[in-house]
Amino acid sequence: MIEALLRALADIGPVEAVGVVLGYAYVLLIYRGNRLGWVAGGISSVAYVYLAARSHLPMQSTLNVYYVLMSVYGWIHWTRSARQDALQLSRWPLRRHGIAILAIVLTSALVSRLLQRETQAAWPFLDSLATCTSLFATWLVSRLKLENWLYWIGADCVTAFMFGAQGHAPSALMYGSYTLIAAFGFRAWLRRYRLQAASRE
Repeated sequence: MIEALLRALADIGPVEAVGVVLGYAYVLLIYRGNRLGWVAGGISSVAYVYLAARSHLPMQSTLNVYYVLMSVYGWIHWTRSARQDALQLSRWPLRRHGIAILAIVLTSALVSRLLQRETQAAWPFLDSLATCTSLFATWLVSRLKLENWLYWIGADCVTAFMFGAQGHAPSALMYGSYTLIAAFGFRAWLRRYRLQAASRE
């Protein structure tokens, strides 16, 4: 997979290359609980604001504006948490996730209808669904919620498909590999969460 990505990077422009490389850096640093991930993520998101807009994915472009803002918030929140000793992970009850998922689907359906009427969006519902899921997942990451990784798996699968369909193979490959990283991230954070819970008993 890494060799395929390197070959693909050789054929793309500098904006997408920066977005892809720093996008990987973001996920891997966040996976390790390193706040520098927010810096990498912010710069990557600036690149994808432009790239998504050029690819007629308006919701993905808007989403990346949000990512830039959340990178600032995430950096501040994680810095404060680190000063209080360590990044303390927490969970949400299942009922809250049920409400969140329902809200994501309904909001996506409403936004997609607007996109169909007002824009030339390539994938109105999928673009909206990936965007709404990612918005929520990013907030969960910034708040150190364990389940953020599960939302990312779904959002990244959809986003990989959309970029692939638009001919952006490196970005599609990046988002596809994000799903694997998210699975490992969930496992690593779950292990850390259990250790933290055990230490508080």
